[in-house]
Amino acid sequence: MARTRARIPHILLLLASACSPGGGGGGGAPYTIAAAGPWQLSHGRNTRLGIELALKEINDAGGVNGHKLQVKEADDRADGATAAQIAQKFVDDRTVSAVVGHVTSGAMVAAVQVYDGHLAAVATSASSPDLTGISKWAFRVISSDSANGADMARFAVRTGHKRAAILYENDNYGRGLADAFRRNFSGEIIDIDPIRADAANHEVFISYFRLKQPDIVFVAGTSGSALPLLAEAKRQGLKADFMGGDGWTPITEHPDVSEGAYVGAPFAPTDPRPEAQKFVSAYKAAYKGAEPDGNAALGYDATKIIAAALGAVGPDREKIRDWLAGLSLPFAGVTGPIRFLPTGDPAGKSITMTRVRKDGALIVEGAPK
Repeated sequence: MARTRARIPHILLLLASACSPGGGGGGGAPYTIAAAGPWQLSHGRNTRLGIELALKEINDAGGVNGHKLQVKEADDRADGATAAQIAQKFVDDRTVSAVVGHVTSGAMVAAVQVYDGHLAAVATSASSPDLTGISKWAFRVISSDSANGADMARFAVRTGHKRAAILYENDNYGRGLADAFRRNFSGEIIDIDPIRADAANHEVFISYFRLKQPDIVFVAGTSGSALPLLAEAKRQGLKADFMGGDGWTPITEHPDVSEGAYVGAPFAPTDPRPEAQKFVSAYKAAYKGAEPDGNAALGYDATKIIAAALGAVGPDREKIRDWLAGLSLPFAGVTGPIRFLPTGDPAGKSITMTRVRKDGALIVEGAPK
């Protein structure tokens, strides 16, 4: 995932709340983790808010076995070279026990080469198939695009769509998701084209689609390319459904153009599960009534599962990696139960098919399979 510009509030992830003693640790030295993502982009901002909420809850409850949990964070700008440099700094800092992140696929692919053999990293929304099995030290709490794209293609067919056009941002995320959708859509694919993540004018694509008349346009990208595309489709009156993956979750902030779009999301705030609704309530209370998106939920889950590893085995890097890899019972995440396959992918996780409502809410349309 990458590249939707958004303003970000000043967030101090290194929380200053004091921790009361608890568990067996007796209020010792703080435990330190790291976090990296594109904090100036909307999905990075929301991920960071989820991380912050998890940290606050952990420390308000007494920390990890009485140890305050703190985080050293860095902005990788969704850039692979920058992510690799940040990863090296985290590896060299012996106070860092594990990493939340990276957020985007390209950044995570680059960073894993550095973390391998040294530091466990739990990616949030980095969903590229290129990450499957890339390192025994790399994990992620989102399912792979190879599964997500297939699920969305089957959902599109099941809901009566027979002619699809595919657009994709030309990066690890876009290529992987588009290819998985293409291979699993049993109807006719009339066109497949790359688009720029920051393109402001999609008139040529919408004009072409008006001639070819697909009944669904699948876009493997983020809200940076999605919003201008949806706005142009509305302007030209294109009669086709639009569908995107988890990179589209921020489009709910603009329901004037995104109403009716399908989103294959890792989390929906309308999810009725008690753990999901508890998270939604806490998030709203912390952030002036704002609803969490999938990025916030994934950041929250990645932070909580690393804290659970610290609570079980302490700050030893190798023991944390082994604990994450050896989970026999799933960790109860707000995005669903989390247990990792030997490839680092989450076992049995999938996306939820949602649709943007007039008020910007994501309404669950059903399981994708």
